[in-house]
Amino acid sequence: MLRSIANPVSLFPGAWTEWEVPPPPATLSVFEDDSKTILSRNDSPDLHFRWSVNPYRGCFHGCAYCYARPSHEFLGWGSGSDFERKLVVKPNAAELLREALARPSWEREFILFSGNTDCYQPIELQFGLTRACLRVCAELETPVGVITKASLVERDATLLAEMAAGAGAEVVVSIPFHNAEVCRVIEPGAPPPSRRYRTIQVLAEAGVPVGVNIAPVIPGLSDTDVPRILQNARNAGARFARLLPVRLAPQVDQVFTERIQAGMPLRAEAVLAKIRRMRGGELNDARFGMRFRGQGQEWAATEATFQIWYKKLGFEHRPERLYSPARGPVAPPKQQSLF
Repeated sequence: MLRSIANPVSLFPGAWTEWEVPPPPATLSVFEDDSKTILSRNDSPDLHFRWSVNPYRGCFHGCAYCYARPSHEFLGWGSGSDFERKLVVKPNAAELLREALARPSWEREFILFSGNTDCYQPIELQFGLTRACLRVCAELETPVGVITKASLVERDATLLAEMAAGAGAEVVVSIPFHNAEVCRVIEPGAPPPSRRYRTIQVLAEAGVPVGVNIAPVIPGLSDTDVPRILQNARNAGARFARLLPVRLAPQVDQVFTERIQAGMPLRAEAVLAKIRRMRGGELNDARFGMRFRGQGQEWAATEATFQIWYKKLGFEHRPERLYSPARGPVAPPKQQSLF
């Protein structure tokens, strides 16, 4: 059954097209980005990291709730099907990263892959930008973290294990749903939950510190999945876990609402009502300190359930050594004696 994909009008274009008939299917297009920098600085007090690397913009996974969707509007595109099918690659990402990390001022701080879209989405198989950037970090002794839904990260398990034994590395696999059918509606381009559990197992067996993000939790849709996700992830080898509530920015809520109404019409309004209760009457709370926190008794019950199972299953604390604010510059190679 064919369905249309919402593509909210960008806030930044000089003009836009209004279709009088159903729009044609969104086809995949890939563009090159000629950016001169690759490190993104994050100043949000809600985040535990200062630096991130995003080799790609847009994401083929097409998750309806993705907070990164509005970033496509800065390119003059929409946050719906444009975000999912107009993908941008940064072909010189590794070279730019090497230049940044080789500076005397760089103190080998933790870098997150990626703060925006999935660095292991399918086009990574062709372009290999994430792997190239990880190799630069390994060479220049910079600790890294990876957040992904993609099984392609297994390809780099050996590299990540070597980095974990050195400067430090971890991988967090995002699994918001245990139910594969619900996952397919909301995350149509991402692997099913069972495949992500397998990814955790492959990484753990390779020696990579790996955790699970139950993120975002969507009340009325996935909050009851929390115990099963924690159990399956822990059995697969996950060491730590985190819980985050869904947040739907104005452009994102249009995509999410259309997707859930089309895929789960009988549950849609109840789910949206529960999200509003968790967000103080709105679908989003953009205030610092509140973006990653829910409100109300229902969310408090979800958090309590998470904590009970977290302790029961013996999850660990995350390796704090990765996030130390400064490590000092990489030592230059010693001058070899001529005699």
